[in-house]
Amino acid sequence: MSAFTTLPLTKSMTDNLGTMGYHEMTPVQAGSLPHVLKGEDLLAQAKTGSGKTAAFGIGLLHNLNVKRFRVQALVMCPTRELAEQVAGELRRIARFKHNIKIVTICGGVPFLPQQISLEHQAHIVVGTPGRIEQHLARGTMNLDNVTTLVLDEADRMLDIGFSDSIEAIMGYVPKRRQTLLFSATFPESILALSTRFQKNAQKVVVDVEHEENVIRQHFYESPWEAKADVAARILDRHRPASALIFCNTKLHCKSLSTSLKEKGFSSLAIHGDLDQKARTEVLVRFSNGSCPILVATDVAARGLDISGLSAVINYDLPFEPEVYVHRIGRTGRAGKEGLAFSLMTPKERFRLEEINSMMGASFEVSDVDALEPSPEGEAVTPMVTLSINGGRKGKLRPGDILGALTKDGGIKGNRVGKINCFDYYSYVAIERSVADAAEKALSTKKIKGRRFLIHRHE
Repeated sequence: MSAFTTLPLTKSMTDNLGTMGYHEMTPVQAGSLPHVLKGEDLLAQAKTGSGKTAAFGIGLLHNLNVKRFRVQALVMCPTRELAEQVAGELRRIARFKHNIKIVTICGGVPFLPQQISLEHQAHIVVGTPGRIEQHLARGTMNLDNVTTLVLDEADRMLDIGFSDSIEAIMGYVPKRRQTLLFSATFPESILALSTRFQKNAQKVVVDVEHEENVIRQHFYESPWEAKADVAARILDRHRPASALIFCNTKLHCKSLSTSLKEKGFSSLAIHGDLDQKARTEVLVRFSNGSCPILVATDVAARGLDISGLSAVINYDLPFEPEVYVHRIGRTGRAGKEGLAFSLMTPKERFRLEEINSMMGASFEVSDVDALEPSPEGEAVTPMVTLSINGGRKGKLRPGDILGALTKDGGIKGNRVGKINCFDYYSYVAIERSVADAAEKALSTKKIKGRRFLIHRHE
């Protein structure tokens, strides 16, 4: 652990940090602050509670020119609650220097007071992408003097659908700037965001296990007519948070998904017969956690950006062992343990031998009778998806939906999951315990002066 006094900070700042109880740097602060203070771009992976607000806050406040009364730092957060929390922490750190003005700009509150506050200028703006974009579009906020841009919990911002707003905001900030990106995870979408908007970003990773990918692989032999029952027993025993089940034909996809639903599992199928709207809806519900089981063919699953899969099930073993390796490689990523289950008929035993030969392994057939039901009782998905018959073409943004739920519906932001806005329709994932209240709020209250039809997907 390193002390803050080892950094090139002013005595007044280190004294203030001491009064706040900040003496030793957390790992994310020790890894990030030297780069932030040098003005370098940063891509940092850190969990909530790791001290990341101070990791960027100390740096941007140290580099701030207080005499220049213009917006020099913009901090974007996914929710109003986090933005207010970050702004409060920055104000505490900023006590070392007088006359630093920090303004919070979020949706769900009146626009005019924010506009008036911005007319009187500020040094730092903390806000949500949707409301920031609105101010920029109306010309009520100027970012020409921004030297530091922070994206806090960037993966969460992308999850709830703020990618378009982030893209728009980037057009208003100077190209010569410092960009600090903090994220709990590094999915492909975050790495693409970094590549697009950062220059020679320094990478800092903390609170992450650096283990090799581990995939536990199991093979079960079953007569063809019993395979659906075995698949259900696997799901009931292991209760994966998300499972991708591969079938070799779309007919098998449809029949298996129907069979699983009849057995009480929340399951959806994706195959070539689906139109684009139905395909989008299936992927949205699977990715937002409201439907944990997706049955797919190799062709339909190709190109799907599905990260963090708990399990892969080969309902049909593929004809080529290379395809098997590709399929199971979708689980067990980022150092997390993955599960892979494969079913085969007695006549397909040779496929297991091919897989063992190619992988240099010695997998054997497991006992189906050992798949005892989970003692946890009936599985209930934690999230529910609500669809809204309005989207981007109707000027409906994720921030509008989030505001309607949190402000009008009284639902806490951390109970709202992914928000996806498409051209003519939108989807929002809600914790099941507050789904009734969310459905009522969205169906009875106006959003941007309009009422929308709400449909609940179970």
